[in-house]
This record gives sequence, C-alpha cells and structure tokens, in this order.
Amino acid sequence: MMSSRTWKRSSSAVVLALACLTAGAQKKPVASPVAAVQSLPSVGADWSQYNGDSSGRRYSSLTQINSTNVKNLTLAWTLPTKGLAIKGTPVVVDGVLYVTSPNHVWAVDAVTGLKLWSYERKSQGNMIANRGVAYLNGKVYFGTPDAHVIALDAKTGKVAWDKEVGDVTFGYYIAVSPLVVKDKLIVGTSGDVSDVPHSLYALDPANGKQLWKLNTIPATGEPGADTWPSEAARKQGGGPLWVTGTYDPELNLMYWGTGNPHPVLAGNVREGANLYTCTILAIDPDTGKIKWYFQPSPHDTRDWDAVETNILFDATINGKPRKLLSHASRNGYYFLLDRVTGESLVSTPFVPQNWAKGVNAKGEPIPDPAKEETPGGVLLHSVANGSANWPPPAFSLQTGLFYVNAEEGWSYWYSALDASGKPEDHQGGSGISLEENSILLALDPKTGKEVWRRDTGRNTRNYSGLLTTAGHLLFGGDAYGNIFALDPATGKSLWHARPGTNLTNGPMTFEHNSRQYVVFGAADTLYTFALPQ
Repeated sequence: MMSSRTWKRSSSAVVLALACLTAGAQKKPVASPVAAVQSLPSVGADWSQYNGDSSGRRYSSLTQINSTNVKNLTLAWTLPTKGLAIKGTPVVVDGVLYVTSPNHVWAVDAVTGLKLWSYERKSQGNMIANRGVAYLNGKVYFGTPDAHVIALDAKTGKVAWDKEVGDVTFGYYIAVSPLVVKDKLIVGTSGDVSDVPHSLYALDPANGKQLWKLNTIPATGEPGADTWPSEAARKQGGGPLWVTGTYDPELNLMYWGTGNPHPVLAGNVREGANLYTCTILAIDPDTGKIKWYFQPSPHDTRDWDAVETNILFDATINGKPRKLLSHASRNGYYFLLDRVTGESLVSTPFVPQNWAKGVNAKGEPIPDPAKEETPGGVLLHSVANGSANWPPPAFSLQTGLFYVNAEEGWSYWYSALDASGKPEDHQGGSGISLEENSILLALDPKTGKEVWRRDTGRNTRNYSGLLTTAGHLLFGGDAYGNIFALDPATGKSLWHARPGTNLTNGPMTFEHNSRQYVVFGAADTLYTFALPQ
C-alpha cells in the first residue's frame, strides 16, 4: 500500500473560514435505504477504537455540532508532535486522547490538549504509518515498525508487556491499530517490500501470548493452496494487513481485507487466483478460522490491495432484510455483500476502469489478459496508485449514503523480466500515472451508483479520511489544504479551515463535559475544534 505523499509545510496559522466553499452537488440525493434500527450501534461520546465502533461506518451519534452551527467552529487546541505524519485516528476514553506516529504514543487531556505522558522507542523497520492504539481495561496497545505489539498503562504510559510478532529483518512491521474482540487483541503484519507471507494474530491482552495465527497465504494441503502454481510461488508471499478490520458481535465474525501477492506485478510466475491475497475474509475470532471469503482482485498484478475498510450496515434488499458489508476497493470496484454468507449482491466500478472485462458468477472481477503488463507497456483507464486507498471511508445512517475519497485517471504499466521470464526485482515492472484526479464520491450503497461528487485534487492524490455525524455533517479534507464540513445529502460546503497542509488521517469526534469536539490530523499536528463557549 503505497503512501508517497510529500508534505510541504506552511508557516501560516490556522485560518477559520467565514464563507462557504463552492457546493459540490451535481445530482439529486437518494432517500435513505438503511434500516431504522441497526444491529450494530453507532459511536457515542467516547471514540474508543480506530473506527469509533466496530461497524467501520465512522458515523457518530453526536449532534451538538450540526449543520446549523458548524459555521461557528473555532480552534480549541493543537498538538504539534514534531515528527512523522499522523496517519492514525486518535482514540478518546474518559477524557484522555491517545494519538500515535511510528514508535510514538501521546496521551493528552482531550479538553485542553495538555500532554499527560508520552512514550517513545527506537527501532528498525518501516516508518510508513501507524493507524493508532486500541484501548481495553486501562491499557492501550499499538504496533511498531519492527513488528512488536506493546501494551502501555493508559494512565502512566509505563510498558506492561512487549511482544515480538514478526522478524523485522525479513521486512515485517505493523501499521494497523489492533482490534479488540471480546477477550482478544487482533493484529496483523504489514509490509510489501520483501517476499514474505503475512499473518493475522490473536493475542492475550493480559500478557501478549499468541492464541491463534491465521496465515493469509495457505500452506500445502490447506484450502486455497491450489490457487497457486507451486509451493515456491506461495513462499514468495504477500497478503499483508494494512487497515484494521471490523466486527459483528451478533454474528461473531470479523472482516479483514488483505494486500497484494508477490512479486507485485509479475503475475506470470504465480498463475492462479493467489488466495487469500487481495481478499475480504470473514473470520471466527474465537478460532481464527475463515468462514467465507470474497476476492475483489483475483490474481492481482498492480498492488491493488483489498484492505479498504469493510463497512457494516443493515438494509432491505429486494424486499429482504439483510446484514450487509460494503467495500470500495483499490481496484475501482464497489462491492456489496451479504455479511452472513459472503453472497455478492453488487459488483460495479465506482470510477471508470478497463483492467477487468466483467465479473464472474461469484461477483469477482475477471482480469483482462489484454491489459496485463508487457515489456512495451499497456495503457489503463485507472490511476497507478489505485482508485481508493487506506484513508477510511464513511457511511451516514441519515442519508443512507456511502462516502469514499477516490481517484480516477489513466496510467501506463510495463513489465521488467529477465531472459528466463522472471522478475528482475521484487516488483517485476512498474506503473506510472499519466492523469490522476482526486474526488470525494457519495454512492448509493444498494447500487454503487454515484449520487454526487466533489473535486478534491487535480493531478494529485488526496490522503484524507472521512467522518459522518448525526448532526447532518460529513467531515473530510482535500489536496488543496482544506479541511471541511459538508452537507452529506448534497455535498454543499458548510465550513472549512486551512491548517497549512493537507489532512493526513481520518477525522474523529467525541464529547466530554457536555462539549463536542472534532479532531483532524494534518502532517505532524492535531487540530481540535469546538463551538464557542
């Protein structure tokens, strides 16, 4: 999962906007199709995990800040961390906010921004991102660039335990925020710059002891192994975990997406679907067993992971109440699945693409052989970086719309193989975007059809996440340096500010002492807003 955005810092202070931005509405909104009562509750005052709650919707039930008063938002406090970009979502529990960057954790008073404690360690490993901490019973848990999981006392920052999950010398590290499921801590390894297989782990929160391990590349004799040409091909690995999964307690199923196979582009040396790479996995959290799977990108040859957040909601489809899973994948397809069975209900592009020639009976795209990389190159109607990425999407229970920051454009791909037809490096080729435009899309989740769109960056990438609230608001950011609040039904701008650089994380909101706050991470600084007192 590439993340090559280079930040240009600005010395300008935060400037609150007094006027609204140009509205982005282009089409009429649709009526809400979601169930009046959802089986998974939405996040309230605290924001205690990566997505706020286990549904992945990032829909807060808070209403103090709403569409009528959001124009009055004012800066409450900032926290400059003076380090790497904040790409995780802060967690707030009992008035304490926890925020991370690789190898760092800060605990601050959520009302004042006053630092309570900080934790720092030195390590080897990839510093590309850290998605944040998990909280459980007075401890916070986070992964490190050298593939350790560390438990800290939430009040003091003192280390409770330190568990090595993967060997950093083989290229393993941990980017995800751990997911708490009942009495287990679920975490997976990240990394795609070396040929290693990846795994998802369940750890004991009390001491870090491994409870089970699920390999995302099946071993010999296991289901899915026959989708690889040989044991040697499977050992080249892949299937990293980049983004925290979601969880349905009633079904007792977790939903995790996996990354690409290796070598990244040279698919000729690993013929087959290459399970369970670029796959949505439904997993029993008690045993680590796969209950069902759906592969958005069979035999991926472009690093188009399927790790984007799987959003869980309930709605009626064709007269039948359904528990649903929605997913806007990096390959440009939107998928709607029955999350009980994995049955495909919708598979449709959300941006123009021509890498696939349709979908099969299971709803999975069929790669077009004519669009595979060659030494002379091939032109694709898609951007090289993929049409969506790790920044979290959102879902509003008010509008019934699915929101995703997407990219559309064109790219050129070529292979680089030696005389024997094997990749000359880890990639075996490369892709270059020729045109790349960022857009915020509101989709009808029952059809995947676009309802409205908003330009968020011409010829550039936008790495901001999204947040919706019961105050009839959609928060996000663009690649022009704006953070904003929109009318989620139409895309109309209601408020914006300019922190001096682009948003780098998914915004979140919380309420403490009867006051609601909205928090944004831009480069290495947190910006927290509230209504005037």
